[in-house]
Amino acid sequence: MLFSSIIFIGCFLPAVLFVYYVILRNRKRLTQNCFLLLASLAFYAWGEPLFVFMLIVSFTGNWAFGLLADRRIGSPQAERPVIAAMLIFNLSIFFIFKYLTFTVKNLNFMLDTDISVPNILLPIGISFFTFQAISYVLDVCRGKRPVQKSLLTVGLYISFFPQLIAGPIVRYDTIAGQLTDRKESLGAFSEGVCRFIVGLSKKVLLANSFAVIADKSFAVAQIGELSVAFAWLGAIAYMLQIYFDFSGYSDMAVGLGRMFGFKFPENFNYPYISKSASEFWRRWHISLGSWFRDYVYFPLGGSRVSSRLRLAFNLFVVWLLTGIWHGANWTFICWGLFYFIFILIEKLTGFEKSALPVALKHAYLLLLVLVGWVLFRADTLADALEYLKVMFALSGSPFFDANAFVYFKENVFYLLFGLIFSTPVAKAVSAKTENIGVGSPLRTAAGAIYTLTFSVLFLAAASYLVKGTYNPFIYFNF
Repeated sequence: MLFSSIIFIGCFLPAVLFVYYVILRNRKRLTQNCFLLLASLAFYAWGEPLFVFMLIVSFTGNWAFGLLADRRIGSPQAERPVIAAMLIFNLSIFFIFKYLTFTVKNLNFMLDTDISVPNILLPIGISFFTFQAISYVLDVCRGKRPVQKSLLTVGLYISFFPQLIAGPIVRYDTIAGQLTDRKESLGAFSEGVCRFIVGLSKKVLLANSFAVIADKSFAVAQIGELSVAFAWLGAIAYMLQIYFDFSGYSDMAVGLGRMFGFKFPENFNYPYISKSASEFWRRWHISLGSWFRDYVYFPLGGSRVSSRLRLAFNLFVVWLLTGIWHGANWTFICWGLFYFIFILIEKLTGFEKSALPVALKHAYLLLLVLVGWVLFRADTLADALEYLKVMFALSGSPFFDANAFVYFKENVFYLLFGLIFSTPVAKAVSAKTENIGVGSPLRTAAGAIYTLTFSVLFLAAASYLVKGTYNPFIYFNF
């Protein structure tokens, strides 16, 4: 079930809110949590009726590992077997569903064998809820939070529907207190509704529009008819598509959490204004980056190591795993290693602290990200290479064609709005209105404009959904 669907917005969400705030309004937190868990399982079962049992096995197993880990806190020798067993349990599920087919195909190719290739469907959101489950047990082992003895509460933490299938990855340490002691309020609910509308608008009005351009350019590239101009237009469109698609989903998830009294961590902070690859990854998919930092990079020694070789190794491990996390394809692995190379160079040269002009640093980052997204979007490494050859006029393709003209002309305003809203301009304008004196005519007018804007955005997005326009979520594949 998509957040950006009529069935979710018109049926599922109102029904869940009605039961939670009306029928269960004065009930105990345990009862409310039980309902939210059942609603979350129903949400997942809507699109994955069989995989919901795998989800239940996942959170039940990790609840048991949490109890085992709690008994061994303070004894590293006793903790290690529990952590090892937990990782084997989680990563085995992760590997079987996400990488087994890929592995068998590559073994057949490299060893010239004929092993039967299993046809395994990918459970939606497995990368996200698996990492949440791992963080629960590790946080208990580290003593960051007391173990949760209630299976229901652990189940809700791992499978809560707002962040279940595309993040953000919410660490147990962040949300443990909210599971049993959160405070709902009208202000938080209103804030959540507005945040949800922002995310819905990003997804439906912007990301879906950019998807049409990007899909067309990569499809034309497949038949060898891509021009240089259309290659750049398609790459820029995909760069905007994946940002508004994923940040839009994250906004909707954060907004839904606020509606129920939860406060999830932010997952994006205007990554395209960055001036280095390192900064970009502090702003992009923040929950994933911080997860690898805290559970992989720092335990390996981070950047506080005695040799550059060790630093390179630590970064290599993190970025190899980052690429693998995104999908079972060599394009994702090479995309992760692509960032490893540039981040390593930046750290070894002190690039972020260098005296290079800010504009030059920003241009470097955007070009780097653009090339990376082509690699990320392409079906194969060969396709990515051919696309990049056209982009940089190395293939003999024409500079301009009708596709470039038509798609730019029809989407110029979407592209303009995309470029504007991928920066903090709108946020800065909104912040200024908050400083207007309470009760003043200007404050009243600003409030009316604010309400009208969100109403128009919601109606516009809803009208697109009613028409049944193109509406996938990119990160559902991961």
